[in-house]
Amino acid sequence: MTTQPPYPESRSILTGKAVLITASAGTGIGFATARRCAEEGALVMLSDMHERRLGEYADKLAAEIGRPVHRMLCNVRSDGDVRALIAAAVERMGRLDVLVNNAGLGGTHAVTETTDQQWEAILDTNLGGTMRMMRAALPVMIAQGSGVIVNMGSIVAWRAEAGQSAYAASKAGVLALTRCAAIEAAPHNVRINAVVPSLALHPYLQKVSDPAHLARMVRENEAFGRAAEPWEIGNTVVFLASDYSSYVTGEALSVSCRRA
Repeated sequence: MTTQPPYPESRSILTGKAVLITASAGTGIGFATARRCAEEGALVMLSDMHERRLGEYADKLAAEIGRPVHRMLCNVRSDGDVRALIAAAVERMGRLDVLVNNAGLGGTHAVTETTDQQWEAILDTNLGGTMRMMRAALPVMIAQGSGVIVNMGSIVAWRAEAGQSAYAASKAGVLALTRCAAIEAAPHNVRINAVVPSLALHPYLQKVSDPAHLARMVRENEAFGRAAEPWEIGNTVVFLASDYSSYVTGEALSVSCRRA
């Protein structure tokens, strides 16, 4: 097992950027990404479905960085919620430079046991929600003449895993959506990319998962002998959101040390 990496120092590479992150209240990738963006100088807005948790985590981040953190409830399966969120982000932050589509729904279901309701919920949250957010945000970014969208994929979009058919299909769709939308947005100086994490451990995932299964995944799949830290995924989002990736669009950037 490799040693745990040190937490990165801020380089202020997102100073002046207004960033909106969905599903960013909690212990996972969303909040870790919001924290990394804020530490890099961005003005951030958190969105989530859970009101109490959203307030707690927005207040927590505001206390850490010493400046306001905007927040708003949103269910990405609701077009009305999505459009209200984008309008509020522009009103409160003055503009929308970066959208991180982190909202997602998982679940382990064999194909033969997957109900229509389970299939539709996963596809409509992961793929439909990403499309709705992009559909609402792109006109704002096009009018500004610039913008960045980062979508959240998954390694199972590329590599098979039993019980993940619905989730994998939704994430493969996110990657295809990213590629096609990027071509449409490129003439307007708007970049759209995806991050493809392998396994990032955080308290919520550990709470809802079988510990033996997680340990086996790390042992058998991860070349470093450990899972990623959520902030390591956030680092990659920061890179794609920044001017350091100015010639990158339509790409799916893997954050993984998974064995082939």
